[in-house]
Amino acid sequence: MMTRLLAILTFAFLALAPAHAEETKLPRTIAVNGTGEATAVPDLATITLGVMSSANTAQEALVSNTKSMTDVMALLKKEGIADKDIGTSNFNVSPRYDYGQSGTQPPKVVGYDVSNTVTVKVRKAAALGDLLDKAVTAGSNQVYGISFSVSEPDDLLDQARKSAVADAKRKAEIYAAAGGFKLGDIISVSEGTTYRPPAPMVMKSAMAADAAPVPVAPGEQSLTVDVSIVWTIN
Repeated sequence: MMTRLLAILTFAFLALAPAHAEETKLPRTIAVNGTGEATAVPDLATITLGVMSSANTAQEALVSNTKSMTDVMALLKKEGIADKDIGTSNFNVSPRYDYGQSGTQPPKVVGYDVSNTVTVKVRKAAALGDLLDKAVTAGSNQVYGISFSVSEPDDLLDQARKSAVADAKRKAEIYAAAGGFKLGDIISVSEGTTYRPPAPMVMKSAMAADAAPVPVAPGEQSLTVDVSIVWTIN
């Protein structure tokens, strides 16, 4: 009786084994990457500008710098730059030394430099050139790297996402036709986003106050989305 029972159980196990193996068999898949891109003219500029002052004493340099920087800040606000878009990025007081011609004597303090700079967001990039000209006229003699960006990139990114998916599907269908199979359901989608801003412009310090309005070219910014999509193969 026991032998007969063992034989029945063994037969049942062998009968179920192929079905179980079929259920646990991993599906065949194909993974393809796609890229989508959207471009726009930047509408937001970020710039760092300020004042460098020199004098015989630190106090004199500070007083001069404070006056000029106050005028620059007043100009920024007059031009409609909001307080939230103006932030102090550096303040420095440092001595100037005379090391002599021979260099054998200890250095001697001959004056002081005071530097105060702010980072400014200009939400109308087209008006940046005129703003720079006015800032220099108001007393700014330091202007550093300018960068441009798109203030609201969501719609552009959505366009790039659609293009990226379409690009991945196009490639997958080419592989399917070449390989003699059909695409099934999408198993997974992963995304990577890349911003390619225009090359930043670097403005030299101590620009002439009577110079013509500064020519500024924001260029065109590219927003790129990369997707990786996995399909089952039928």
